[in-house]
Amino acid sequence: MQFKLAFIGFGVVGQGLTEILLEKKDMLAEKYNFHWTVVAVSDIMKGSVYDKNGLDMKKILSLVKEGKKLEEYPTGIKGMNSLATIKETNADTIIEVTFTDVKTGEPALTHIKVALSAGKNVVSTNKGPVVKQSVELLKLAEENNAHYGFEGVVMAGTPVLNLAKYTLAGNKITGFKGILNGTTNYILTRMEDGMSYDDALQKAQELGYAEADPTGDVEGLDALGKVVILSNVVLGKNLGWKDVERKGITEITIDDVKKAKAEGKRWKLIGSAEVQPDGSVKAKVWPEKLPLSDPLAGVCEAINALTFNTDELGPVTIVGPGAGRRETGFSLLVDLLNINQEMSG
Repeated sequence: MQFKLAFIGFGVVGQGLTEILLEKKDMLAEKYNFHWTVVAVSDIMKGSVYDKNGLDMKKILSLVKEGKKLEEYPTGIKGMNSLATIKETNADTIIEVTFTDVKTGEPALTHIKVALSAGKNVVSTNKGPVVKQSVELLKLAEENNAHYGFEGVVMAGTPVLNLAKYTLAGNKITGFKGILNGTTNYILTRMEDGMSYDDALQKAQELGYAEADPTGDVEGLDALGKVVILSNVVLGKNLGWKDVERKGITEITIDDVKKAKAEGKRWKLIGSAEVQPDGSVKAKVWPEKLPLSDPLAGVCEAINALTFNTDELGPVTIVGPGAGRRETGFSLLVDLLNINQEMSG
């Protein structure tokens, strides 16, 4: 199928996807019958450009990497804001990758609602809208004969939502537990090497794993959002932020790490949820000492992992990167290919 794409936001993730699309254009067409044209790019900092016949994305990437505005692109309509780009262009699929407040879900939530209401497909890596309104947004997509894909919101390009939806179809998934934040996993790995918490955090910041304000990572807020998403999307529940117990890793000391090592165990920040006999869900983000026999205990550095508990197969664990420009960009490609397959079928 031929897709007309519009980027809303064009930071590192949008650029990562663009690189993949350009590099794999022939393979995607031949193997998956996936054909694409980008007709619009709108970014609050970089400006916007629209051409109904398609943009030269190599030129767009060059402009952005040189620090120039999109208005310097030689042709097309300039100056459209994000909502105008969604509503007034001939794009049929919106790639929503704006900088968004994870707690309010904005501006991504509004962008997604407007696009789906107009019958346009959406793929996005923004967690906020999925945490707040995943059920409502999926219903809105269905009502308007559109598709909403968000594989990248949990473990970037590592396909946990697709694993649950497609590959584990036919299983009853009763719960999950996982390492859902690469920053904290990196810090705990360095502490096991003998670094103090403060030094390990500083190293994580130097490498770009942790923000200048690392609260969202080290206090478990990022992992909490992912627990809410997995509980609602995979377990079919309706949890909010306040329904998940939370404790971060800031109180773990070198001595705690050494004691765990002596016991044949390893500290991990674990996000988990388990369906109870009465149908309720017990969900939490909490530091746990895992025995080395646990598959999650062997996952170190800035890597993520998730174990689903299933009735037919028992525990099934997937391990992979949980961040990165190309890795997260790839998650958007996975969503686009899923939409292509569903629409072709």
